[in-house]
Amino acid sequence: MLVGAIGLWLGLLGIFGTIRRVHLDWLLPLSGVDLEMGPLGGFFMAVTGAVAVPVGIYAIGYARREHLTGLPLAVLPLFVAAMLLVPAAGSVPTFLLGWELMALASLLLVATDHKRSDVRSAALVYGVMTQLGFVAILVGLMALSTAAGTDRFVDMAGVSGPVRTVVFLLTLAGFGSKAGLLPLHAWLPRAHPEAPSPVSALMSAAMVNLGIYGILRIDVQVLGPGPRWWALTLLAVGVVSALYGVLQATVAADIKRLLAYSTTENMGLIAVAIGAAALFADSGSTGPATVAMAAAVLHTAAHAAFKSLGFLGAGAVLAATGLRDLDLMGGLARRMPATTILFGLAALGASGLPLGAGFVSEWLLVQSLIHADAGASVVVALTTPLAVGAVALTTGLGVAAMAKAFGIGFLARPRSTPAELAREASPTMIGGMCIAAAACVVVALSPAALAPALRRLVAELPVSNAAVLDDFGAVIRLPGMSGSIAPGLLAAALLAAVMAAVVLSALRSWRRPKPVALPLWACGSEESTARMQYTATSFAEPLQRVFDNVLQPDSDVEITHLEESRYMVQSITYRARIADAIEHRLYTPVIAAIAAMARWVRLAHNGSVHLYLAYGALGVLVVLLVAL
Repeated sequence: MLVGAIGLWLGLLGIFGTIRRVHLDWLLPLSGVDLEMGPLGGFFMAVTGAVAVPVGIYAIGYARREHLTGLPLAVLPLFVAAMLLVPAAGSVPTFLLGWELMALASLLLVATDHKRSDVRSAALVYGVMTQLGFVAILVGLMALSTAAGTDRFVDMAGVSGPVRTVVFLLTLAGFGSKAGLLPLHAWLPRAHPEAPSPVSALMSAAMVNLGIYGILRIDVQVLGPGPRWWALTLLAVGVVSALYGVLQATVAADIKRLLAYSTTENMGLIAVAIGAAALFADSGSTGPATVAMAAAVLHTAAHAAFKSLGFLGAGAVLAATGLRDLDLMGGLARRMPATTILFGLAALGASGLPLGAGFVSEWLLVQSLIHADAGASVVVALTTPLAVGAVALTTGLGVAAMAKAFGIGFLARPRSTPAELAREASPTMIGGMCIAAAACVVVALSPAALAPALRRLVAELPVSNAAVLDDFGAVIRLPGMSGSIAPGLLAAALLAAVMAAVVLSALRSWRRPKPVALPLWACGSEESTARMQYTATSFAEPLQRVFDNVLQPDSDVEITHLEESRYMVQSITYRARIADAIEHRLYTPVIAAIAAMARWVRLAHNGSVHLYLAYGALGVLVVLLVAL
């Protein structure tokens, strides 16, 4: 909590203060540690610190319930400090140091419960993916430093030629992997469910944002503005990530896996906004470019707020019931009322509906796509309608996913004994969630509070500094476009409508005679049971049928007949498993090919010292021939 508060304070200084450089020669051999922070780095540092504060408070009560002691609690502040170092880095070596410390600390935290095979498998996948991403970033930044002749980010300018394209592709792959963008997202739905819930909140609400920071810092700020196909690549990756992530979220029955895929969805929307801003700037649509970049930045803050609250709420349920399966939950609203309300705020924000934390940013994104000058470019004219449709479909499916998570998980009747015996979270856990909920309310109803930071950050990026966000107050008006929104007035109107409905209902009930109690008529049933209600699987089954070709579910129906007659059925068992189709189609063949290559390499290592000496001599001979 203290580290997060310091990070929030330093981040605000970076946004609104002067850029200052701190160089520590003694801390890192050869290059030293170089810290230099502007509005962009300050914003991401402030968001990271703001997430860490409620998570730190929440972790106190969570650790007592889950008996977390020792290494995880010691590594948690180190993880936060490493994340804060990344946006504060002013040079390539310092950036790579912070990035690797962040990766190693998060890997240790993911493997907290390493005695379970699922946790070990998730940690292995996460470790491999994060190191592959680090290699891509390392090679890309080394090539960039060599071409620029310096390792300081502020001095890297004028890089051109093929190396610029190579750096863009490598860094997009590396940073996109950390952000959970397709097809490098496979670690995210594995690691998030298996990590302790405070760690999941930090990873999903803070760590993945640093992947977006890397794209903005290197690909947009240092290398940009780039050619048009860079913007189209970001748009395509974002659209595919958003749609695929939300589809997987709608059919997921594990509440933490659902939230993890929702992270892929929202990171995809942010990538769409960044790509749209670059595309509009390239075509001369300065107003829509600024609005699209503001949407990306605001949605980053909104996602940090509602996703941290969502994972903390899921952790409270897990601590109280030991359950992550939505099919076994239900009835938690009566037993955990505070957690239910707080998780409902998170679900509202993730759904993108009005009065939710994610609504204003998604509205800004749609407005930028609609008002783009289609006559300026054929590419813009063809791309923006498709992007609008993709964002609309993503939002609609997101509503279904969050309605399932909240309605099936917390309402209706309990569907298992642990759900019936659930008890409310501890005061510190509720306190941490309340802070995250307050952030959700601020972003949803008063995004003007973030306007000064948005102006400074948007003005710093080359694709969005041509227009100014002058009128971003209680009523948000878009620069150079027709359109406005007032979230506070929407909330006031809704509150007035609800109060009027309550008053009218009370007056009507007061005038009406008291009803006579009659027995329930429900097709012969005296009382409804949990077996009569939707489960998460049955709720998602219609959508699963619609997107069957994309999701590729593995379903099986097993019918058991009575021994006396094969025409009479004793029981019917339905099994459905929806794996990650991209992981199955893409990762499985690659892993099989690597395993086959490893078997061939293993044949060349038979333990003979003479053979190894021969390998060494052959290697020296090849080096000499190349040198000559």
